[in-house]
Amino acid sequence: MTGTREEPDESAISPVGRRSVLASAALAAAAPVTAAGSGHAAVAAGSGPAAVAVAASGPAAFAPDGPPGEPGCGAVARLLAVPESGRGATWLRSALQVAVELELATIPPYLCGWWSVVDRHGEAARLIQRIVGDEMYHLGVVCNLLVAVGGRPRMRDRAPIYPGPLPGGVRAGLNIYLSGLTRSFVHDVMMAIEAPDEPLARTRHSSPSIGDFYTDLLRAFHRMAPRLSTRGQLSSTIGSDVLKPVRTLDDVERSIEIVKEQGEGTASSPADAFHDDHPAHYYAFAEIYHGRQLRETSHGWQFTGPAVPFPDARPMARVPAGGWPHPPGDVQRLLDRFDGIYNDLLAALDDAWGDGGPRSLGTAVRAMRALEDPAVRLMETTIPDAPGNYGPQFRRH
Repeated sequence: MTGTREEPDESAISPVGRRSVLASAALAAAAPVTAAGSGHAAVAAGSGPAAVAVAASGPAAFAPDGPPGEPGCGAVARLLAVPESGRGATWLRSALQVAVELELATIPPYLCGWWSVVDRHGEAARLIQRIVGDEMYHLGVVCNLLVAVGGRPRMRDRAPIYPGPLPGGVRAGLNIYLSGLTRSFVHDVMMAIEAPDEPLARTRHSSPSIGDFYTDLLRAFHRMAPRLSTRGQLSSTIGSDVLKPVRTLDDVERSIEIVKEQGEGTASSPADAFHDDHPAHYYAFAEIYHGRQLRETSHGWQFTGPAVPFPDARPMARVPAGGWPHPPGDVQRLLDRFDGIYNDLLAALDDAWGDGGPRSLGTAVRAMRALEDPAVRLMETTIPDAPGNYGPQFRRH
């Protein structure tokens, strides 16, 4: 991945390509997804909404817990409660900072799942690797959008703590933890994060979803029609996607729709699902969970396609709250090494959309690659007097 900084007077970009997603009808073939650590169903297959709920509590008007860029817990509910007439530049920048934090929060658990897979050439590893790349691309998209409206992304001091909730109060009750790849981890964390929106099945009393959040973001852009500055935006190849600056409202709409379609809540037609041979994230994870690819049959969409064997994985145990207690010296050194690189990565990402530009983005890419070695070493180290192995904690300093 290489990056370039965009300046305002460069030539216009070509339209960003769209990705399709499997329809909500496919949920009927999926197993229920339950918020880990709670007794509340997040997705009930074949019955009820498949919404990604946010906390419904909080004041009726948006009152951030800190300055713009630090919306804090429950921010999504407060943001969506603000009447459209009150959604000005501060609202837009605060909402985009929440989006930055949401996209950032998905990457560590997905990396843990991917790093734990022993054979990276299998179908399951390929699916997870693609999704990690997509999430990095989503992070770049929302960072560019925030810079375009005069904001500056903050990641180092807003990075999530694991185990813990998703940022902004999204999916209240869902506990995101770090672990090696197991079927329960795929089901309770990966699928739960990516559970798609199903607007026709939701009632007006349902909590808003991530899909709602991005839809409202797009509506605010159209209503305000803000001047979009390309100064400080970055261009980069990220996985199979190309990050490009946003210059027009059409660019904004295409960018947000891509984020939604790749995994954050849509309801497209199943007939359009495989035009690029890439199922959306929820369904890709569901294929790993069910062990079969999703296919349309005479009885609807079912997991009856070619086998997706569940891979052998290093037995990384679930990281406890507060991190690993009293690790041996060699393990502590690996943990410190990993967290040091991780914090350098976050700082470089902050700087990339600030004063550092492409040079800082390159530093972040190198740091991302450097995380794998200590992570795998930890995953191959047995925990004394306990089942499973160690793994990275992703702790910010």
